[in-house]
Amino acid sequence: MGKHPLNLALRFLLEITTLIVTGYWGFHLYSGFLKYLIGIGSPLLLGIIWGVFAVPNDPSRSGKTVVNTPGIIRLIIELAFFGFGAYAFYQVNMVTYSYIFASVTLLHYLLSMDRIKWLLTSG
Repeated sequence: MGKHPLNLALRFLLEITTLIVTGYWGFHLYSGFLKYLIGIGSPLLLGIIWGVFAVPNDPSRSGKTVVNTPGIIRLIIELAFFGFGAYAFYQVNMVTYSYIFASVTLLHYLLSMDRIKWLLTSG
């Protein structure tokens, strides 16, 4: 189910939402130069980490990678990425959205158990 187009679309929406909310978080929690640095820098840094560290031949991605990453490390990166998205919602007083986001992320991973097993057994 992890490779199902609807689940991949859900994952993509979660990724985009995380990038947007972390930018929003940076712009609303900080002021002055720091506001711009974190508001632009945090989604940029997260996007780079997301795109660079991958498991070769990951069926939910293109299969290509810049930095070959063990499956367990990739899973930790993903959980931290989406966890930070939920945290960002919470920090900007969108508590309900934080819970909804975390719940939808959990649903995505429950539907992706085949991929999680693959990640846990990948080099």
